[in-house]
Amino acid sequence: MAATDDILTRPQIDEALAGLPDWRYRLGGLVTVYKTPTAAVALELIAAVGRVAEDMDHHPDLDWRYNRVFIRFSSHDVGGEVSTRDVRAAASVSDAASAAGAEAQPGLYRSVDIGIDTADAAEISEVWRVALGYRRGRSGDLVDPYGRGPGLWFQETLTPNDNRLHLDIHRSKAESAPVLEKTAATGALMNSDHAPNWVVVTDAQGNRLCLHTEEGRGPDVATPPE
Repeated sequence: MAATDDILTRPQIDEALAGLPDWRYRLGGLVTVYKTPTAAVALELIAAVGRVAEDMDHHPDLDWRYNRVFIRFSSHDVGGEVSTRDVRAAASVSDAASAAGAEAQPGLYRSVDIGIDTADAAEISEVWRVALGYRRGRSGDLVDPYGRGPGLWFQETLTPNDNRLHLDIHRSKAESAPVLEKTAATGALMNSDHAPNWVVVTDAQGNRLCLHTEEGRGPDVATPPE
C-alpha cells in the first residue's frame, strides 16, 4: 500500500501535469485518450499499457473504442486520489503511445456525475446504492465499483429544485471554454456565479446541468484513506 505522503495535493498534481502534456486531472485521477492509426495499433497500445501496468503493479481503468483508447490512473488504495505512482505510470504510458505513433486527445475524456437535490440524503441513498449495485465513496457519494457508470452524489438543501436530478460534466478549464460558448449559443440560461469552477446551465424546460472546469478541485493536503 502506498504511504499517505504519496498522495499529491492539487498544486503538486498541476506541477506534474506540466511535464505530462498528454494528461489531465479529473475527479481523483489522471486521464487521457489516445487515437491510433488503426484498431490493430490500438490493440498493440493496449498490450503495451498492460505491460507497463504489470511491471509497475499499478493498473489503470482502460476502455477501447476502435482506434481510440481511454485511460485513467488513480490510486485506489489511498482512497481514489492521485499518487506519485500515477504520475510515473502516466509518463510510461505516454512513452508507449509515442512509440506506437498515437495522438493524444485528452479533451475527449469526459466525466459525468449525477447529482440529486434532497433535504435528507440518508433517507434515499440506500435505495440508489442497492438498485445500482454501487458502493459508498469517501464523501457519502455512490460509485460504481468497476468504474463503468457515472458517480452519484446527494446535494443536501432545504430548497430542492423541482427537477431534482442534474448532470455534472467535467472537463479541464481550457477545454471547457468552447463548450461553454457553444452551450450559451443554444439559448440556455447560463449562471456563472461560481465560475471558473463551474457554470450552471438551465434549459428551456428547467432541467439543469453543471459544466465543471476542474478548477480548484483536488486534495488540498495529503489525507489518509477512510
